[in-house]
Amino acid sequence: MTGEAVKQRVREYMRSWEMTEPGDGLLAGVSGGADSVCLLFLLDELKEELGIRLAAFHLNHGLRGAEADRDEAYVKEICGRLGIPLAVAHENVAEYAAARGISGEEAGRILRYEYMKETAEQFSCQKTATAHHRDDSAETVLFNMFRGSGLKGLSGIRPVRGEVIRPLLCLSRAEIAGYLEERGIPWCEDSTNGENVYTRNRIRNQLLPWVKENINARAPEHILAAAELAAQADAYFAELAEKLLADAGDLDRLPEDAGDVPEALAVSIPTEIFDRQPPVVQGYLVRAMVSRAAGSPRDISARHVEAVRALTGPGGGTEAVLPYGLRAVRGYDRLEVAPEKRLLSRAAGERALEAFPIKTRLLPYKKGMEIPKNQYTKWFDYDRIKGALSVRTRESGDYLMIAGGKRKLLKRFFIDEKIPEEKRASIPLLAEGSHVLWAMGYRISEFYKITENTRTILEVQVCKGEENG
Repeated sequence: MTGEAVKQRVREYMRSWEMTEPGDGLLAGVSGGADSVCLLFLLDELKEELGIRLAAFHLNHGLRGAEADRDEAYVKEICGRLGIPLAVAHENVAEYAAARGISGEEAGRILRYEYMKETAEQFSCQKTATAHHRDDSAETVLFNMFRGSGLKGLSGIRPVRGEVIRPLLCLSRAEIAGYLEERGIPWCEDSTNGENVYTRNRIRNQLLPWVKENINARAPEHILAAAELAAQADAYFAELAEKLLADAGDLDRLPEDAGDVPEALAVSIPTEIFDRQPPVVQGYLVRAMVSRAAGSPRDISARHVEAVRALTGPGGGTEAVLPYGLRAVRGYDRLEVAPEKRLLSRAAGERALEAFPIKTRLLPYKKGMEIPKNQYTKWFDYDRIKGALSVRTRESGDYLMIAGGKRKLLKRFFIDEKIPEEKRASIPLLAEGSHVLWAMGYRISEFYKITENTRTILEVQVCKGEENG
């Protein structure tokens, strides 16, 4: 493929994925190797046609001594020759990795993206570009598959991820080298690329060449075709999970006008809806709930997903410990993911129920009967109760009916009544599903109040309530 054909392919690829818009500033990560040098020169050729501003960033990892200094000097030389603004950062990646117990490769990746994000802001760049190419993506798919991965990991390297773009994913390593050779552009070789210490290097230098020679020369293309199907399936299931949560889930978050009253975030969904989903959708639901409860996009392992799916509820497994300080709890009718701190508070509240044993009886209603004014004895219209009643502490989505037939979240009621946060988890509730008949010691729902049409009364009496109300 000629250099002009390479440029045309990259231009069309960038347009098809809408990687940039006219007026964008674009920061390119340049290591000095063939891939990133190709990226820099191609973007420089295309910048006027695309209507973008171009800047560059180089990270000296401090790992390869004189070789790393050589790479930095070369990047400075080509950026100076092309008139492209350049920012250079120096880091001791080995120390960073050791301090965090991660590999040097992972440490370098983390630092590179962090510095590029900061540098993009300094240069007023809306996008950042990395030099990942088609072979990198195929290697990533195999690496993730061998290590164990879901659909997201099998999707390969995506062309666009937030503000990060990868214009060279339409090119192979050989096509990149051919472009540079045709234009007489040198590059720096990283001596560690030939070492088969890292798993990725063994896939790149040994496995894929053997597969192309002995099985199919177009194996990387076929791997990426399968990866694209995995990406489409991943997007579909993720969207389906979000829709299920939007339609049937409950997000326990304070309204914006709640002031600075603290409240833990909890996400729940009816077990009836969760259980009838196929296993793959249940997995995506769990991941979506974790991301919401954690407050930002997060991922968890298949082991944690299966631990949540295996919960059977009261009488069996009820809790699973998750990363990010979260727990999954399965009750009789809801599966909830919430911060452990919140759940411990709820557990304390449930233990407090032992101090509130109740007695119930049914009475025929007669016109003119005087409704008890006792704070711990309440009457309810029994005929309006259609489901099973429970005595428990608060859960996500609990509500009361107030005058005018309007719903009021129990959380909002607690805030309006200025009930201290530390006390809310221990207030006993009489509830029908999420509808609270009575927050004991406080108020009952308008929906269940006695009217002239009442035929049967449910009398509920708290036997021990001296400390509440």
